[in-house]
Amino acid sequence: MTAAKVLQHDVPIVLEGLGTVTPINTATIRTQVQGTLDSVDFVEGKQVKRGDVLAKIDPRVYEAQVDQAEAALARDEASLKNARTNLSRTQPLANRGFATQQLLDTQNSLVSQGEGTVALDKAALEAAQTQLSFTTITAPFDGVTGIRRIDPGNIVQPSDLNGLVVLTQLQPIAVIFTLPSADIPRVQQALASGMVSVDVYDAKDQQKLDHGSLMLIDNQVDSSTGTVRLKASFPNAGRMLWPGNFVNVHLTVAVSHNALTVPLTAVLQGPSGAFAYVVGPNNVVSVRNVTTGQSREGQVLIEQGLAAGETVVTAGQYRLSPGATAEIVPDDKKDLVQNATTASAGMLP
Repeated sequence: MTAAKVLQHDVPIVLEGLGTVTPINTATIRTQVQGTLDSVDFVEGKQVKRGDVLAKIDPRVYEAQVDQAEAALARDEASLKNARTNLSRTQPLANRGFATQQLLDTQNSLVSQGEGTVALDKAALEAAQTQLSFTTITAPFDGVTGIRRIDPGNIVQPSDLNGLVVLTQLQPIAVIFTLPSADIPRVQQALASGMVSVDVYDAKDQQKLDHGSLMLIDNQVDSSTGTVRLKASFPNAGRMLWPGNFVNVHLTVAVSHNALTVPLTAVLQGPSGAFAYVVGPNNVVSVRNVTTGQSREGQVLIEQGLAAGETVVTAGQYRLSPGATAEIVPDDKKDLVQNATTASAGMLP
């Protein structure tokens, strides 16, 4: 049989959940005006910056509308100037009794009407300039472009469902994952103390992809599953995280100092709960009931029942009984020892 020492060291308390990589920002880039697509100015799959030109639409119709609005504004500003001039002439005449009050009121009305018309023209000009600006389509945020969905020369309009391209922000990126609702108090306490850290692993839970920070805990529990969603942010400097990927999330909420751990195979389950075989003086074994905590990476946390430095049996327990003498094999021959789980599965005589 094989054996191992009970180790005493600091152990991070980790909650594990399944998650999906989700971009913090994603947008389907569509046109806001109708027209002929003149040019596409992005390269598919490349990084673009906020404000970079993505595409251009034939602007001539909208340039004409701006010219028309500017001309109307100039005309009405001239009319307003003339009305103000007439008012300035009528005012002193009315003061000396050479002009009627009705004429003065009429001139005042014409000035007010002209001011309203000019204000309307300015609004129309601003609207026309805005429409013209929509003929140049720019990136709303830093991101990576997807596959182009339309070619130059086609007529585009705001009602197009597919748009021109999908822009997705990859750096930073988010992961939305779930945990049992019973873990919420531990996570909240860790957030308050600043102890939370998040690591994300691939779907096989083998390769670490990135390290990030917890953003928030969702404000509702899914009553059908008893779980709550959480959102974490990751720098994604190496672009290992891709939107839509399934990942495993390890959320560290605390560190247990001077904790005791043993290999996972050392702890067995019996009628009265978890127990382990402890190797005493002269290699005599005894049964010890234990209380366990989290188990991960092949190690299980021992909360009660064992002391640091004690030796526990890790394989071959099916041959043991309390008071028996254990024959511990060296590490280079440990593969020859059958473990308890194999025996319990009925594979050993």
